[in-house]
Amino acid sequence: MTDEEFMLLAMQEAKKAETLGEVPIGAIVTLEDEVIAAAFNLRESLQTTASHAEMLAIDKANEKVGSWRLEDCTLYVTLEPCPMCAGTILQSRIKRVVYGAKDPKAGCAGSLLNLLDDNRFNHVVDVTSGVLEEPCGELLRNFFRNLRKSKES
Repeated sequence: MTDEEFMLLAMQEAKKAETLGEVPIGAIVTLEDEVIAAAFNLRESLQTTASHAEMLAIDKANEKVGSWRLEDCTLYVTLEPCPMCAGTILQSRIKRVVYGAKDPKAGCAGSLLNLLDDNRFNHVVDVTSGVLEEPCGELLRNFFRNLRKSKES
């Protein structure tokens, strides 16, 4: 499968979040071109800070492979990882991250900072940005536009 095809799967996860009133962010983890974990934002539902799509997908991938090390895995996520998620990505030793929309306010894979490509850490992640950037960004823009409209009513 291509990066775009995997990102479409992450977008499906994001849409699941949206149906629950969550910010529509989705993530999948692959190993040898096979999806081993999928998740979406659940921060509002679970009321836990770390319930970001990436964190939940990484936890599921850890369970699947039986290790905290995800050295041969790729993480696909619809929005650029925040500092917390970037730290978890580094700690899990994920090999590659592919993301859709940039996050100029909190993105730590190139927009605000680039924690994933800082050779002062003991691990550096290969990052591919902008895969299906427009539709990933549109999911978020529509969600927040609708949220603002519902608050005005």
